[in-house]
Amino acid sequence: MDLVAELRAVVPADRVLDDPDVVEGYLQDHAEWAEYAQAAAVVRPRGTAEVQAVVRVAAEHRAPIVPRGAGTGLSGGANAVDGCIVLSFESMDQVLEINAAERLAVVQPGIVNDDLRAICAEQGLWYPPDPASAPWSTIGGNVATNAGGLCCVKYGVTRDYVLALEVVNGRGEVVRLGRRTAKGVAGYDLCGLMVGSEGTLGIITEITVRLRPTRPAERTVAGYFDSVIAAGEAVSAVSASGVIPSALELVDRHCLEAVDAWKNMGLSTEANVVLLGRVDTPGHAGEEEAQTLLRCFENAGATWAAVSSDEQEAEALFDARRLAYPALERLGPVLTEDVCVPRGLVPEMLARIEKTAAAHDTLIANIAHAGDGNLHPLLITPIGDEDAKRRAQAAFEDIIADAIELGGTVTGEHGIGLLKRGGLRREVSPGVLDMHRAIKTALDPLGILNPGKVFS
Repeated sequence: MDLVAELRAVVPADRVLDDPDVVEGYLQDHAEWAEYAQAAAVVRPRGTAEVQAVVRVAAEHRAPIVPRGAGTGLSGGANAVDGCIVLSFESMDQVLEINAAERLAVVQPGIVNDDLRAICAEQGLWYPPDPASAPWSTIGGNVATNAGGLCCVKYGVTRDYVLALEVVNGRGEVVRLGRRTAKGVAGYDLCGLMVGSEGTLGIITEITVRLRPTRPAERTVAGYFDSVIAAGEAVSAVSASGVIPSALELVDRHCLEAVDAWKNMGLSTEANVVLLGRVDTPGHAGEEEAQTLLRCFENAGATWAAVSSDEQEAEALFDARRLAYPALERLGPVLTEDVCVPRGLVPEMLARIEKTAAAHDTLIANIAHAGDGNLHPLLITPIGDEDAKRRAQAAFEDIIADAIELGGTVTGEHGIGLLKRGGLRREVSPGVLDMHRAIKTALDPLGILNPGKVFS
């Protein structure tokens, strides 16, 4: 029996898609220029038992499996490899439990981040990780890449909120990792190991996440700057002040112009760079923190800075931050970086990015989770311009090299996928890579789980 026929024998036939026109829509994520190949089929399971059945068929046929959430990834981690089964979790999108007393939720991997947050809010609870793609990205994909977000500067990233996982390993066994308790150190942290593993160590079928009480109201501080370097100096000043903002985001002129062209918000007429800070400490202490951010902005040379008294205006500024990436996509193919450097070196890294843009004659826009040093230079090239593409790829490599030289990392939250495999080899030693490969072999002895991703 061939692979597709056997898949239809172990799960309901309507879950298995092999029409080439339909399959085409599942072959790649949003990573510009990351390679992808033709899948044998797409399977859309509706429960753990179906995932297990698919893995066992794949193991028998030695067929690769590529797990896929919403396809919003930016590193090629969900891209199809030749002859693979794309395992799409779009139909496993339920919230199975919310336990207000224990402050946890149990969800399937296909639940959209913002949908979970909205359901939690109804019970006075909050799930903090908030990637800019939160309206579309799924919790399973967030776990796969250890996604961050706007508020992670204060509240941490996805790994900080994953308590337990149900996983199908490369042998087709269903295992439960982690715990539901607030504390626990029994054995190795295999649950934590799965977070950020990009589908290479196991297929996640259920996720237990930690929740917080609803957060206090935020105060927004906005600053306009003439250069990204001046804005970077403000970021360093905030870090040195001791205030931990609930968000500190940078948006440069190229992003502002793209958003204005799309949504006509009028921001690019007022600033070359916008720095957006938020604090959510309640009461007088929160007011003092907002004033500290304001002084940091002003002392770094802000051309205008203020604590916002208009919540709608503040939200509009953060909407511009979230809209920057899709707005830039309207200009041409966007190659997205995701480097992270020590907070005190944000101005230096931004200066190096500007030099790289000039050296390679490449348009590089900048958005950043500036408060934790996670920079997202966005390299834009005209459609069909192969020479511009080559220059942008060279700039991409130079940015990676600069981040490593400054003691940073090649990815803060998007993952290695396909695009950063070379960067990973440059960042970690051969001995550490061997440790990665040994873990991969132990948990996926047949090598069928998202092969070729992270390292090759």
